[in-house]
Amino acid sequence: MRVISGIYKRRRFDVPRTFKARPTTDFAKENLFNVLNNYIDFEEGIIALDLFSGTGSISIELVSRGCDRVVSIEKDPAHYAFICKIMKEVQTDRCIPVRGDVFKFISSCHEKFDFIFADPPYALKELGSLPDLVFQHELLKEDGLFVLEHGKDHSFENHPHFIERRVYGSVNFSFFK
Repeated sequence: MRVISGIYKRRRFDVPRTFKARPTTDFAKENLFNVLNNYIDFEEGIIALDLFSGTGSISIELVSRGCDRVVSIEKDPAHYAFICKIMKEVQTDRCIPVRGDVFKFISSCHEKFDFIFADPPYALKELGSLPDLVFQHELLKEDGLFVLEHGKDHSFENHPHFIERRVYGSVNFSFFK
């Protein structure tokens, strides 16, 4: 896993082969952040939430690009430990890893975020409910952006907050405001 841009640009982190998590590919991540740069200035005091953090690939990218704070939610203990290890290695306190269930976090969170990214397992049966939950629990600031990574089997074009979809190979990103 490598960091594409920012203060940790070109840093590489070896993800253990035993991990079940599928990090967002470098190709998809690079293209995603090219699009995000049109929506967000990451150096403007941005508070981000990374749901289903997995390897922490998106979290470290957000910190590297200047986010003030990134909250990373990951349930798997080994993945959570890996995220903590990465953040300790780069000596940042701008990422707050939280070991826990995403759905419990969403229902109990009282903070609003400028940017929310979610990369759930593509086979997760509740994947389709994530946009509704984010907006029901008012996790997004008024001008905030929510991006959901998913497979080709899901379509969110009819969601009232949907704004666009980007496809990079087998990776789909749906954007919501």
